Amino acid sequence: MCGICGQLYFDPSRRVNPDILRSMCGTIVHRGPDDEGQWSRGPAGLGMRRLSIIDLSTGHQPISNEDNSMQIVFNGEIYNFQLLRRELETLGHRFRTNTDTETILHGYEEWGTGICERLNGMFAFAVWDDRNHVLFLARDRIGIKPLYYYQDDEKLVFGSELKAILRHPEVACTLDPVALNNYLTFEYIPAPRSIFREVHKLPPGHWLYWQDDQLRERSYWTLVPQEMPISENQAREKLAALLKDAVKLRLISDVPLGAFLSGGLDSSIMVSQMAALMDQPVKTFSIGFKESSYNELKYARAVAAKYKTDHHEFVIEANALELTEKLIRHLDEPFGDFSIFPTYLVSKMARDFVTVVLSGDGGDELFSGYDSYRAHRFDRSFYHLLPKALKHGLFDPMARNLNPTEKKKGWINSFKRFVQGTQLPKSLYHARWMVFLQEMERQQLFSDDILEELAPYDPYDFIHTYSRQADGLSDVTRTGYIDVKSYLVDDILVKVDRMSMAVSLEARVPYLDHRIVEFCYSLPPAMKMKGYKTKMLLQNTFWDALPPEVQKRDKQGFSIPIKNWIRNDLKSMMLDLLSEQRIRQQGLFRPETVNRWVREHLDGRENHSHKLWALMVFQQWKEIYNQD
Repeated sequence: MCGICGQLYFDPSRRVNPDILRSMCGTIVHRGPDDEGQWSRGPAGLGMRRLSIIDLSTGHQPISNEDNSMQIVFNGEIYNFQLLRRELETLGHRFRTNTDTETILHGYEEWGTGICERLNGMFAFAVWDDRNHVLFLARDRIGIKPLYYYQDDEKLVFGSELKAILRHPEVACTLDPVALNNYLTFEYIPAPRSIFREVHKLPPGHWLYWQDDQLRERSYWTLVPQEMPISENQAREKLAALLKDAVKLRLISDVPLGAFLSGGLDSSIMVSQMAALMDQPVKTFSIGFKESSYNELKYARAVAAKYKTDHHEFVIEANALELTEKLIRHLDEPFGDFSIFPTYLVSKMARDFVTVVLSGDGGDELFSGYDSYRAHRFDRSFYHLLPKALKHGLFDPMARNLNPTEKKKGWINSFKRFVQGTQLPKSLYHARWMVFLQEMERQQLFSDDILEELAPYDPYDFIHTYSRQADGLSDVTRTGYIDVKSYLVDDILVKVDRMSMAVSLEARVPYLDHRIVEFCYSLPPAMKMKGYKTKMLLQNTFWDALPPEVQKRDKQGFSIPIKNWIRNDLKSMMLDLLSEQRIRQQGLFRPETVNRWVREHLDGRENHSHKLWALMVFQQWKEIYNQD
């Protein structure tokens, strides 16, 4: 696991400055505290920081091929590299190390861009072919590992994180209002956009290829949902075999290894698989809260007891939000998902004991686990059939007039959120319940200048694109597909990657083995969701592996009581970051709207926590990155 960066001048007579490469690497030390390396020749340069996981003694990067005509820097893990290595050795390739990095390089030498389709793992890498003057960048199928790039008329600059690109003295970036609108609407910025106009994220399953003054981007893998007939028993057997193998592959490590354990279905099943495969107790790590409706430690403890894990816990309090500035620096872009804090803190706790953890992320997207799927089904099957007079005359004003409660969910909070979602376009499908800034609020929030610039753009454009790609499939398959392409890659995986890497911890996600993803999107919809019950196949396959406490629990979600905290412990922070003077000077937002949201939230009349926190994060980000 590493952080990578580099650059290419399009003019072959120009020379890369090694000091710039070292400076770029210096911004990502947290991704690789164990080693550093740079290579440059003429117009091309590569850099890396290494977190040693496999082949601790000879894995220094960049790595070259036999005649030094190619160089590679690599971030991630390739779980089938030993099989590929044996194949390459039979083809005459000679290896100097035992790393997966060198296997990728020889694979590229042998198969060209086709190497990506042969890899099972999480990765972002860059290869410079000096003989043919080719730069090749690639990102894994699902988007577990990040890769940003900047391009102008003179050069290409890339990095695992935005901050590495921004360190380059010849890079100039400006705020992208379209990305800002995406962020405030969904709490994340969808690929290929970034918060800067000039910087892009390489989409998952894509490669970038520069040669002869031409830059080409291509997709080498895309998820193609196909609902195929299969019996329940066959599906259970295949899922059990795939998950066992995915977990087994991700246990390969030369350093200590453990697991995040929330006590939810996905992480509990994953720990059960690890316990069966490991010859020592699994080290498990869990986060809890003092607020009872948010605290799920009892479920994690039940799993830990059943599998006799070496269990560790940490309870979060509101003062954890003092980490805000530090974590925003690690995120690089505005990011509104509250759960960065528990993810960071559980990562920090785990890093005291292990260097690698397995995480249960991905299960909700693959098996229709989110409440938004239930909301979508309820709306389609019942609510939309009700008379408009009843919905608009009774339920809409009732939802507006009910004061939110301090609980995590509860019927009042769920009812208000459901009604809000039904007022958004049906074309968004379940994503209606993942929108945090509606059209009227957008018109009230942004200044006239920003609204004019946003006018040609649809804030839901990427959701509509993914919806069309799954046209003709069931609602269950379509909604999950939308999540895999958007929320999973640009929210969940960003959160896990940045927060684990912030403490130099590698997080592996067995549910997102591409074989499991492809299998799940070939299943009949009833195997994922039946009525309002979700994750049917996953539960039925591994039911006996779960303790009774987990069998009986409802879906909770990994969240924090931010709505309560910003009324109390974080009130001063909010009033400072969202002060009228600050908002007015920036010219992006209308201060009267922000002030009204602050008052309504502090008075307990509305829960504006998502909008207020997103604005707070953006304000802090602007200060950190001097975007004035």
